[in-house]
Amino acid sequence: MRIGAHVRTDGDPIGFGEKLGADVLQMFVTDPQSWDKPTPHPFTEEIKASPIDVVVHSSYQINVASLNNRLRMPSRNAVALQAKAAAELGAFGLVVHGGHVRADGEMVEGILNWRKLFQRQEEKGGFAVPILIENTAGGNHAMARHFDDIGRLWEAVGEFGAGFCLDTCHAWAGGEELLGIVDRIKSITGRIDLVHLNSSRDEFDSGADRHANLSSGTIDPQLLVEVCKATDAPIILETPSEGVAEDLAYLREHAG
Repeated sequence: MRIGAHVRTDGDPIGFGEKLGADVLQMFVTDPQSWDKPTPHPFTEEIKASPIDVVVHSSYQINVASLNNRLRMPSRNAVALQAKAAAELGAFGLVVHGGHVRADGEMVEGILNWRKLFQRQEEKGGFAVPILIENTAGGNHAMARHFDDIGRLWEAVGEFGAGFCLDTCHAWAGGEELLGIVDRIKSITGRIDLVHLNSSRDEFDSGADRHANLSSGTIDPQLLVEVCKATDAPIILETPSEGVAEDLAYLREHAG
């Protein structure tokens, strides 16, 4: 079992990972709240040489499902650029949120926009690393909040080798039961490439994306342990930094 955490520092990510005892790290390659293009990471050689595996999380404003050209087009470009930057670090994938549209009547077109992302990139030789689509917590018109919507999305993108990132807080907040969740999502996507193992500050089906440490959240920690045991994918903690070391130790004790 490979377990680690998201890097929240601007310094040496490998140094952070070694101090934490992590097997895998998640990081950004640009300011997650901006449209800035990635620049070469100052610790590229250290990241590539380290035995710690790395995955990259894309910036938050990306929404490739959007029907708004002013959002969708820069989103497509950002995915390609950040995938290239991830490859330069030796990362095994780029996590991208499923995104959303504005109305029920736009869901079909939002799914089609996801398909076009892969189709158009294939014409350019494909993405530099696998794209791992992440389930999301809220929104009535989200592409990847509810599992039936994920099923429709996968019918459109699965043939392109799209990967899947399962976030436990997002599933809980989105109204999806965690008991047996690994088998349920694998029956839809055929795969889980990464798990974001987070508890939630809010109640089930709240639609709120607010992560909590394993000992203080509203999700039974044993449920989260069972998710770890059921999947052979790398585990990333995105829990609050002040308790992430304790979260890692808890998982190693109870799931490892």
